[in-house]
Amino acid sequence: MLLSDVVATSGVVAATRSRKAKVVALAELLGRASPDELETVTAYLGGALRQRRTGLGWRGLTELPPPAAEPSLTVLEVHDDFDRIAGLAGSGSQAARSAAVADVFGRATADEQAWLRGVVTGGLRQGALDSLVQEALAAAADVPLAAVRRAAMLGGSTVAVARATFEGVDALGAVGLQVGRPVLPMLASSAPDVAAALEKAGAGAEVAVDQKLDGIRIQVHRRGDDVVVATRSLEDITARLPEVVEVARSLPADAFVLDGEALALDDVGRPRPFQETASRTAMGEGVAVTPYFFDLLHLDGSDLLDVPAGERAAELERLVPAEHRVPRLVTASADEAQDFLEHTIGSGHEGVVVKNLHAPYDAGRRGAAWVKVKPVHTLDLVVLAVEWGSGRRQGWLSNIHLGARDHDGGFVMLGKTFKGMTDEMLAWQTERFLGLETSRSAHVVHVRPEQVVEIAFDGVQRSSRYPGGVALRFARVVRYRDDKPVAEIDTIDTVRGFLPG
Repeated sequence: MLLSDVVATSGVVAATRSRKAKVVALAELLGRASPDELETVTAYLGGALRQRRTGLGWRGLTELPPPAAEPSLTVLEVHDDFDRIAGLAGSGSQAARSAAVADVFGRATADEQAWLRGVVTGGLRQGALDSLVQEALAAAADVPLAAVRRAAMLGGSTVAVARATFEGVDALGAVGLQVGRPVLPMLASSAPDVAAALEKAGAGAEVAVDQKLDGIRIQVHRRGDDVVVATRSLEDITARLPEVVEVARSLPADAFVLDGEALALDDVGRPRPFQETASRTAMGEGVAVTPYFFDLLHLDGSDLLDVPAGERAAELERLVPAEHRVPRLVTASADEAQDFLEHTIGSGHEGVVVKNLHAPYDAGRRGAAWVKVKPVHTLDLVVLAVEWGSGRRQGWLSNIHLGARDHDGGFVMLGKTFKGMTDEMLAWQTERFLGLETSRSAHVVHVRPEQVVEIAFDGVQRSSRYPGGVALRFARVVRYRDDKPVAEIDTIDTVRGFLPG
């Protein structure tokens, strides 16, 4: 298959707002891919390379060779080219990388060059979310969408199960939880207060109320002495967290998969600032971190994904000592849950997560079974542009433009903020956003939508000033979230859910 076929389909998908039309276009191309091409085509239609890192950025792609007159590149050739680029390291690698980039881009047409630049830098705006690619795979292979979704969750990605999709339902069903291979984590929805969370998750029944710790989400797999520690984005950080590996090896089982948090604590057991935990887990050095676990997905040969949460909790208590379990209250009382929330906040943590005790572990999904409550409303958004500061902020990028996800894979601007920024943060974000720059207009630097930021706000109001029809009241920066991918930021529907009345 030619790369130009993928680029043409990407253009069709970007040009329509119809979900059905997007799925039809994606499915048509997926149906034409050979088994050897399928994984690469699936990744490209989702707007990503199969290589996790290439060493390339926007600046390395600013000067490209003249484009080819006619399309000739195949998707497998492009994949092989980027495999070679990703493998370059050591002395002379920068020059070799530049030469390799010139070679592959020199064989691409103008449209292919633009598409490749977007894929490499993460700036491709074609409106093909992973969920749409899953729908298209199901349609092309004529298999149930639910089977594709579950297999992708357990397999770690949609690309990983693309071939199995065309092999049929039995092949998809054979994709199960495998100790040592991280699965997509279960996610929580939001509620404005404890009472609303209890109603949403439990409807009057007993629920589990877990402390929401201000750490890094981790998934820990162990088989014998082999331990794997992964982030929420499935990045392997085992080598950076020897303390977590030590705890995992101390537990009385041969094989298990645990879900939890790792965070840095001060001398009296209170959480250190999130940035210290994030830096430690990113760099592998600095302050010590402590793991706390809240769920168990597998134990000594038994998968527990479909077991009710209450039963998983009982197994977790038998496996993990209290000093490494997330504190939990089981109750049906809103007053008791509120007291637990206030105690949690007083201990320096974020809030609570209310959990349905009868729910399975729904990997990769965000629903009503887990509901988070924070005393201060926060949203995870993406930075779309930044304005140069004035006065004492002269020379720094200051006012950030905030975006939420829309239904079509794009972003909707909600407003701007320059509040909550320290001088250290201003210096960091100036360097960071200049590195993500795509263009400038007047005093605004437009950036690739890659940096996630957690924003606190006092409310949401209707506004005709912004495309989404809403704006945040008194928005301020809590922190930048390098641990969270853009695919997991909050949607415009979530934001509108905070409108009064």
